[in-house]
Amino acid sequence: MEETDIHDYARQLYEAHGAQAVAEAAHKAAAAEEKGEKDQARNWRRIEAILYQMLGPHQS
Repeated sequence: MEETDIHDYARQLYEAHGAQAVAEAAHKAAAAEEKGEKDQARNWRRIEAILYQMLGPHQS
C-alpha cells in the first residue's frame, strides 16, 4: 500500500472510530500476523503508527 493511501486510511479510520481506531488497527495487525499475512500486518502496523502520531504524545 502506498504511503499516501496509508495516511488516508488512518485518517478515515480515526474519523469513524476516534481514539478507538488505534485499538482497531492493532487488532487487525495481530489477526493478520496470526494468519501469516505479512504484508497486511505491515500495513496495519503502519496505520497504527500514524494513528499514534495523529493522537499526539500523550497516547500510549
